Amino acid sequence: MLPGDAAAIADLTTQLGYPATEADIRKRFDLIKERWDARLLVASQPPVSILGWIHVQGTYLLETDPRAAIWGLVVAESARGLGVGRALVEAAEAWAATLGFNAMAVNSNALRVQARGFYEHLGYSVVKTQNAFRKQLN
Repeated sequence: MLPGDAAAIADLTTQLGYPATEADIRKRFDLIKERWDARLLVASQPPVSILGWIHVQGTYLLETDPRAAIWGLVVAESARGLGVGRALVEAAEAWAATLGFNAMAVNSNALRVQARGFYEHLGYSVVKTQNAFRKQLN
């Protein structure tokens, strides 16, 4: 991802159900872009600037060995089913392997039935179900 991709990324992020402005994406990009253990990858093909994006990042927990995790993945509605998502996931997996991560994790909302099938088709399996809690701090 490049800074100039922020507007297109904002549009895709909104399609995913997380409304974002170009300014929001630029601010978040600035927090991630310099991390050695994170990558923001995009898929593009003219004339459409960005067909999809993926955010992959190392995850470090006391109870398990380090692993990579997909923190976000979205493909434009017009490009779904064309292999864009697969290509992004495979690129993220290859990047993670070069850093020595031996596993990739991803969480997906149970309401995203198609996402579950997508990940299972790529060899991922459900390892647990859980509740997700959040508390606003400000």
